[in-house]
Amino acid sequence: MENFTSVNWLAVIVGAVVSFLGCWLWYSPKVFGKKWAAGSGVTMDSNSKPPVFALVAQFTAFLLLATVIGITATSNALFTAMFAILAVAIFIAASSGFVNKSGPAIIIETIYIIIAGVIMIAAQGLL
Repeated sequence: MENFTSVNWLAVIVGAVVSFLGCWLWYSPKVFGKKWAAGSGVTMDSNSKPPVFALVAQFTAFLLLATVIGITATSNALFTAMFAILAVAIFIAASSGFVNKSGPAIIIETIYIIIAGVIMIAAQGLL
């Protein structure tokens, strides 16, 4: 528990929040949203309500991953953090493949998880 108590919680929260907000930009129609939606069978019209469960689950996942990165930062275990990020990214790719998303949609999702991990690691280094 010693590592858990010395976690930089500000960096954990900032990393999770910035990653979550970055998702909105990444999946916006002006960046990759249209291509992702087409490959995922999702419509992105302005009248649709945001999927509350998915947003809450996603933020929770970002917070948990940022916590894992924060814990690894206390013991200088950067490679452990990188493997955790890659494992999550590959799980996302695999589950997307099981529901027959297109190749570009899978790549868009997988790369964003890696970017989010980089953001979380950067938060640990900067704060």
